Amino acid sequence: MTDDLQPMPDDWTRALAVVAHPDDMEFGSAGAVAAWTGAGKQVGYLVLTRGEAGIDSMPPDQARKVREEEQHASAAVVGVSPVEFLDHPDGGIEHSPRLRHDLVAALRRHRPELVITFNHHDFTFTGKWNSPDHRVTGRAVLDAVLDAGNRWILPDAGAEPWGGVKYVAIAGSVQPTHAVDVTGYVDAALASVEAHAAYLAGLGVPPGGARVPLEGFVNAAGQRFGGRPAVPFELIAC
Repeated sequence: MTDDLQPMPDDWTRALAVVAHPDDMEFGSAGAVAAWTGAGKQVGYLVLTRGEAGIDSMPPDQARKVREEEQHASAAVVGVSPVEFLDHPDGGIEHSPRLRHDLVAALRRHRPELVITFNHHDFTFTGKWNSPDHRVTGRAVLDAVLDAGNRWILPDAGAEPWGGVKYVAIAGSVQPTHAVDVTGYVDAALASVEAHAAYLAGLGVPPGGARVPLEGFVNAAGQRFGGRPAVPFELIAC
C-alpha cells in the first residue's frame, strides 16, 4: 500500500487505550501517546491481563508483579494516567459475557472520545498469524463501543450510558489509514519501551536494542506521511 496516511483527527480530549497485555501500547504506539499528552490530551490505559505468561524464564506469579510494575513505569514516561488492570488470563482472553461487561463498564466509567486498541485482524503487519488475545480484545472493544451507548444493554455495567466515542484507532493494523507525527517524541517512546526491562530481557533484546526497530517503524510510516517520523493507525469513525 502506497497511499498517503492522513493526519489523525484532533477534536477529542480524553482517550482510553484498551489492550490485552502490558507492552502492547509501547511497541509502536508510545510515541503517539507522548505526542498527545504533550499537547494536553488525557490518555488512560486499561490492560486486560497482567502479562503473567509473557516471560518464559519467570513463573507466572512473579511475572505478573514484574510486568504490572513495568507497565506503570512505562506509562508514566509518556504521561499516561490512570493505568488499570483487569484479571483476564494471559493467553486465554475470551469474547465472553464477562469481557463484554468489563469493557462496557470501563467505557462508561472513563467516557473517552478516542478509544485505542491493538490489531484485531487475523494477521500482523509483518505477515504473521496474530495473537488470539489481540484478535479477541480488538473485536470485543469495537463491540463494546456500540454497547456502551445503549442504556438498555448491560444496565448494571454503569449508571449512565456513554455514546461519546468519536473514533477507534487500531494500533499495529495491517491496513493503517492515519498517522501521528512523533517528531521530538521518539526518545520518549524508546524510554517507554525500555521500561519493560525484564520483558525485553526475556525476549533476548539487549539494553538499547529497541532503538533500531523502533526508529525503523516510525520512519517507514513516515514515508507515507510527508517524511516525518510517524505512528500509523487504522481509524474507524463511530
